[in-house]
Amino acid sequence: MVATMANRLFQNVIHQMKDTVKGVIGIMDETDVLVACSDLRRIGEMLPGVREELSFAQGTLRQGGFTYRYLNVNGRTDYIMMVEGEDAAAETLIGILSVAFGNIKSLYDERYDKSSFIKNIILDNILPSDIYIKSKEMHFDSESTRVIFLIKFYNRTDMLPFEIVQSIFPDRNTDYVISVGDQDIVLVKEITTEEPEEVEELAASIAQTLNADFYSKVSIGISTVVSGLKDLARAYKEARVALEVGKVFDTEKNIISYDNLGIGRLIYQLPTTLCEIFLQEVFKKGSLESLDKDTLDTVQRFFEYNLNVSETSRNLFVHRNTLVYRLEKIRKITGLDLRNFDQAITFKVALMVKKYLTNKPTKF
Repeated sequence: MVATMANRLFQNVIHQMKDTVKGVIGIMDETDVLVACSDLRRIGEMLPGVREELSFAQGTLRQGGFTYRYLNVNGRTDYIMMVEGEDAAAETLIGILSVAFGNIKSLYDERYDKSSFIKNIILDNILPSDIYIKSKEMHFDSESTRVIFLIKFYNRTDMLPFEIVQSIFPDRNTDYVISVGDQDIVLVKEITTEEPEEVEELAASIAQTLNADFYSKVSIGISTVVSGLKDLARAYKEARVALEVGKVFDTEKNIISYDNLGIGRLIYQLPTTLCEIFLQEVFKKGSLESLDKDTLDTVQRFFEYNLNVSETSRNLFVHRNTLVYRLEKIRKITGLDLRNFDQAITFKVALMVKKYLTNKPTKF
């Protein structure tokens, strides 16, 4: 319905331009069909091959007596403008019309398009009181259960990240794909489960599909599950935090859930000055720096095996006494005995704080 209304808008404007603009002008949609045209007989005509040829052209395509150019609408290139002629005048005209119709479609989307509505919500560009009113106007199911996946692409591909994700989730009535940067895509996904494991499995499946089918390396930040439109702004911030904290504390993971950030989420929210003071209080000057990588790896494994000396030594393939010697060495250097639970917790948090200060993620 929304697409049909937009097409009618295009046709209405083209009709008003018909007597002013010489030659045929038209607009084709993402299915390569002319949805609006000054020559009414051509509406509904298929133009196969134009989109593919235009993708290889330098912004403008001249072919078969016509000039073609994308309509850039909020970073999307679903529509293509068509102007009769292949000369300089046609190129000038299509440049002007592309800007005009692109702005018309953008303004239309702001008012009627659900994806634009969702984008305004997650970016806090709409008042909470207006969310309820506008959702009613657009017949929006405002109480469905949703989760936000923030998908960060790390490599360039032939297709735009937005187009890739949109091709995987083409249903624009339940799932909303929104570009928030050149390589950052938000997927607002309607779900039927609130089980964290199932949500993470879905994110892992998305990452696997992107890697296998589109050769795209990604990380995905997952928000908590929300049941109201007004909570999507908070969910988006959670997904952002998940990615930022994950880059610091879980560098080996590409699927990071806000619910699983633990202490890392707390540290992320602390001022760096407070973190620096904490490290100075916990460690004697230079004591942390004096621990080599092998020693720190031993500490990490000791934490992984719940401070169990026997279990850790067995998995490290070292004698129990060797591990005890290493732990004693750490105690002498830092003043913290890792066999004591409270001191071990202090040491672990301090290591995380140090890692946070070293990486210093960009906050928003």
